[in-house]
Amino acid sequence: MPLIPPIDIDTAPEDAKHAGEWHEREQGGRLTNMKRTLLHAPPAFMAYMEWYTLAKELEPFIGKRGVYIFSHAISTQNDCLICSAFFRKILKDQGENPDELVLNEQETLLAAYGKLLASTPHAIPDDIHARLKASFDAREIVLLTAFAGIMIATNLFNTALKVDLDEYLHGY
Repeated sequence: MPLIPPIDIDTAPEDAKHAGEWHEREQGGRLTNMKRTLLHAPPAFMAYMEWYTLAKELEPFIGKRGVYIFSHAISTQNDCLICSAFFRKILKDQGENPDELVLNEQETLLAAYGKLLASTPHAIPDDIHARLKASFDAREIVLLTAFAGIMIATNLFNTALKVDLDEYLHGY
C-alpha cells in the first residue's frame, strides 16, 4: 500500500496537469505510479524528470544500452522493485536476459561504478576512478555521476513512499 496514492490526473490541480502533459508531450513518457505520486508536488516532479535530460546527454558516449545497464545496476543494488523491473523490461524487450548480460569493457565499468555509487560512494576504489578517467573526460564523469544521483533518488523515492509497481511491470 503506497504511503501517498498517485494523483488522479483528471482531478489534479492545473499545475500538476500541465506538468504531466508536458512530460507526455516532450518526453513521450507514460504517467507511471511514481510520476503521478511526484505530481502532488510539480517542482519535485520536474526535478526528477531531469533524468531524461541527463540520459540524452549520456547517450552520445555510452549509448542507450549503456544508460540502461548503468540504471539497472544502480536500481538492483538499491533493491528498488519498480526501477529494477522497469530496466529488466527494457532489456528483455531488446532480446536480452537481464540475469545473464554480456557486457563489454565500458558496460562492465558502468555497472561496477553504478553499484558502488548506490552502495558505498565514500569507498569507491582507486582503480575504478582510474578506469573512469581513462575512459571518460571530466564532463562525462560529471554527467555519469549526476545521472546516478537522480537514479538513486528515484530508487529512494519509490522505496520510501512504497510506490506500487505499475501493472505493466508485473511480469518482470
